[in-house]
Amino acid sequence: MELDAIAVVGPTASGKTKRAVAIARMLNSEIISADSRQVYRGMTIGTGKDLCEYGEIPYHLIDIVPAGTKYNLHRYLQDFNKSLSEIKDRGKIPVICGGTGMYVENALNGIIMPEVEENPSLRASLEGKSIDELEKILRGYKALHNKTDIDSCKRAIRAIEIEEYYLKHPEETATTRKQSASPINAIVIGIDISREERRLRISSRLKSRLDEGMIEEVKNLLDSGISPEDLIYYGLEYKFVTKYIIGEYTYDEMFTNLETAIHQFAKRQMTWFRGMEKRGTKINWLPWNLPESDFRAKIEELINL
Repeated sequence: MELDAIAVVGPTASGKTKRAVAIARMLNSEIISADSRQVYRGMTIGTGKDLCEYGEIPYHLIDIVPAGTKYNLHRYLQDFNKSLSEIKDRGKIPVICGGTGMYVENALNGIIMPEVEENPSLRASLEGKSIDELEKILRGYKALHNKTDIDSCKRAIRAIEIEEYYLKHPEETATTRKQSASPINAIVIGIDISREERRLRISSRLKSRLDEGMIEEVKNLLDSGISPEDLIYYGLEYKFVTKYIIGEYTYDEMFTNLETAIHQFAKRQMTWFRGMEKRGTKINWLPWNLPESDFRAKIEELINL
């Protein structure tokens, strides 16, 4: 069967971009990002775009929408399939790279999501409920693989809104089920890093990002007219730095809470990838610090070059 793509996945700070670029160079190909926050323009340091690592390699689905908008899985799958087709039409094997497991898994499984409009009456009925209450409601619709759906009330309400739509439109949402979708033939590479090394790299990278101007980046976004609430919605760096800027945290509180949140996020990422394996996706895990020559040899072996 013809190979449709190669995917590189792993937790934050594992070095995915570097490895994806190496594979793209091997294949003279292009990269499709699978990161739910790197789509936003102006959110560069906090999302770790590391654009300098790409060099001459073309990349897609980075900086495609303005910060402040609400990008979602439905839009991502539309944009992903368009990029995938265009790269394949150029005779190349796309390299998918990212840590948003939900995006990667649904893209690989060929899932097509219907567009779900906002439901004002449902939102009004859920307004004021706590995270725990919303989680209980959401669990009534589906099994939660991790806490990504419910890390804020807004996200939880949106997730309930989508599930309620699916419940009322079963014929339209049939293609969201894996068994009725058209999966793509892909080799998935996982970047394996120990919990201890990952924690060290996360802490070091956070300090570097702050030194590089992450606080100034968030200030610029606020000055451009984006509300604090909208930036907080994006979570992690943008949530905690915004709260520091508006006076809810001291610098030390911001740093400590953000560092903890990133560690928790990386753990949730790994929970998702392990779940992908249980749901049938084969992930070929390679050590994060594998020498480049050995990494290249392993990739050649996997794709039979």
